[in-house]
Amino acid sequence: MATKRTTYNYNLKVGRKIVYKGTTSNPKLREVQHKESGKKFTHLQVVGKAKTPNGATREEKRQLKNYRKNHNGNNPKYNQKKNG
Repeated sequence: MATKRTTYNYNLKVGRKIVYKGTTSNPKLREVQHKESGKKFTHLQVVGKAKTPNGATREEKRQLKNYRKNHNGNNPKYNQKKNG
């Protein structure tokens, strides 16, 4: 049986600037959790379609690698680890 596509990639943004990249199965709840944790952002942007959990994790790693490539090796503000 195939794994269900229930996981989304998302960005937290301040205006057009990405401050966090992540994955979640519930974007609305995750947005609330980030606000409660004190992260400062203007909106959560879902990126692409739902994926399998493994597919979303691979895509997050790819997006972060690309982000670092275009930002002098730095991650978005709230991403602490290289992989997210």
